Amino acid sequence: MLTKEEVIQLLNPVRDPFLHISLEETEGIKEVNIKEDKNHVSVKIGISKTNTAEQMQLQQEIVGILKRNGASTVGLRFEQLPDDVIKKYQPAAEKEQEAALMGGNSGTKFIAVSSGKGGVGKSTVTVNLAMSLKRLGKKVGIIDADIYGFSVPDMMGVEERPKVRGEKIIPVERFGVKVISMGFFVEDNSPIIWRGPMLGKMLNSFFKEVEWGDLDYLLLDLPPGTGDIAMDVHELLPSCKEVIVTTPHPTAAFVAARAGQMALKTEHEILGVIENMAYFESELTGQKEYVFGQGGGKKLAEVLKTKVLGQLPLQQPYEEEDVFAPSIYQQDHPIGQAYHKIAAKIVAQLEE
Repeated sequence: MLTKEEVIQLLNPVRDPFLHISLEETEGIKEVNIKEDKNHVSVKIGISKTNTAEQMQLQQEIVGILKRNGASTVGLRFEQLPDDVIKKYQPAAEKEQEAALMGGNSGTKFIAVSSGKGGVGKSTVTVNLAMSLKRLGKKVGIIDADIYGFSVPDMMGVEERPKVRGEKIIPVERFGVKVISMGFFVEDNSPIIWRGPMLGKMLNSFFKEVEWGDLDYLLLDLPPGTGDIAMDVHELLPSCKEVIVTTPHPTAAFVAARAGQMALKTEHEILGVIENMAYFESELTGQKEYVFGQGGGKKLAEVLKTKVLGQLPLQQPYEEEDVFAPSIYQQDHPIGQAYHKIAAKIVAQLEE
């Protein structure tokens, strides 16, 4: 039979899901009552935000702890902590969360999708790789870091805009994938004329001012080439992995090699090469036509001492009347299945 003191001792180390510090530090254990005849433990807990999914997870955690230690039944009530307690610990919590995300201690794996030139389908690869990782049960986010050529929201059919909660930006969610893009902060598709330092600050804010929550993978759609933003990403994320996108054309592969070499010089591991627009397969004859030539992906992989993760043909997603997402391949689409295999290879490589 648990005593009141034992219950407090068991729950003291449990962390507030938003402040990321223990209930002992926040004095969050407000009441403990025990009915000895029924071996029932009743607890009132103070947390920084109530009526959230995180509260439900915390409830399951607390009930599990108490039942494993002898309680037959558990009753839980939640209340919000006083404002002065929340304000006292909020800055430290945000700093800890930011440091964890940027320092790679959170468990989030960063994957930058890059290319040597525009027009090779890099953004299409980003959104479909994100969707495939989501279908594999992963928690996924996308930063559309292609500041000048942002296209991820349109590709995914995102019509909402991010909301602001306190001092944090809440990313838009589409098909279960969290998305943040420069396109959300530009009116009427206006051109961006910022210089490097301002672009760097915007990219920085995408990491530090967005409430990403708990992610398994954060994908970055980088601008093509080796410019300011690509350099900033390499400086911000020392633990970032990279996927290089090319077409089979020798010129595309040649310029993609520069992006790959920059990744290697900054000690970013290259996960592999994706050859997009590899061929066109006729529905009538089944014959493959190599519209952009052959061998670019394989040659690029050899130069970068990596492997070809997949070769994707030219084909449109299925048309769906009730879903607008012009660049998302459905799970049962042949290219959707190809992306699924690529995502599975990446998961196996990073989580082995």
